[in-house]
Amino acid sequence: MKLKEYGIVKGIVRCETGLRIGGSKDSLEIGAMDNPIIRHPVTGLPYIPGSSLKGKMRSLLEIKAGSFQKDTGRPCNCGRCDICILFGCGDPNKSDQMTRLIFRDAMITEDSETKLRDAQGEKGLNFAEIKYENWIDRNTGKAGRSGLRAQERVPEGTTFNFEMSIRIFENDNSEKFLNKIKEGLNLMQQDYLGSSGSRGYGKIKFVNLTYNDKEIAI
Repeated sequence: MKLKEYGIVKGIVRCETGLRIGGSKDSLEIGAMDNPIIRHPVTGLPYIPGSSLKGKMRSLLEIKAGSFQKDTGRPCNCGRCDICILFGCGDPNKSDQMTRLIFRDAMITEDSETKLRDAQGEKGLNFAEIKYENWIDRNTGKAGRSGLRAQERVPEGTTFNFEMSIRIFENDNSEKFLNKIKEGLNLMQQDYLGSSGSRGYGKIKFVNLTYNDKEIAI
C-alpha cells in the first residue's frame, strides 16, 4: 500500500445542549465533584476526546448498516466493509488494511474559553455547569429519597475545534470515503455525544465544515 495523500476535515462542534463526557477525580478533597467532566490536565479546560468522536461515529454507522454486534458490544471486525476499512479492523487475520481515519481531540475554541473564564470569575464555575438530578417515585409522583445527584456538563453553546485526517492510498475512492464521513457526522447530529443522551444531554451540531479547505455540507 502506497500513501497518496491526506484529506483534512475541519469544522466546529457546537453544544446545542449540555455535554457530559466523564473524567476521573484527581483528588479526594472534601466537597469535590463526584461526577466531573473530562478536562485538560494542565489548563483545566474541557475538551472532546478524539476517541469519543470516533467511537460514537463508528457505532452509529454500524447500527445503520446492521453490523453492530449487540451481543458483544464490540466493533465489526469483518475486515471487508467500508467501516472496517475507514475505522480499522481489530483482527489482523481478517485484514491487512491500514486505518484510514485519524480523529484529533477537539479543543475548546478561543471564544468559548473566554466566556467560560469570565463565568469562572463572576460565578465561580469551574469551566462547567452543575446539573442536579433526582429520580421520581412512580407510586407517589414525588422525588425519591437519597436520589439527588450532581452532574458536571459543558454548558450549552460551548464550541470546540473539530479536525480529522483521512489517509488516502492508491486505488482508494476518496469521494466514497468523504460521503461515509458526512453520513457519520449527520448521524451524530441526530443522536447524541457523551452520556445521558436520553435525558437531553449531548445534542451537538457541526458547523463551518471544510474538506481540504473547501466548504462541505452534511
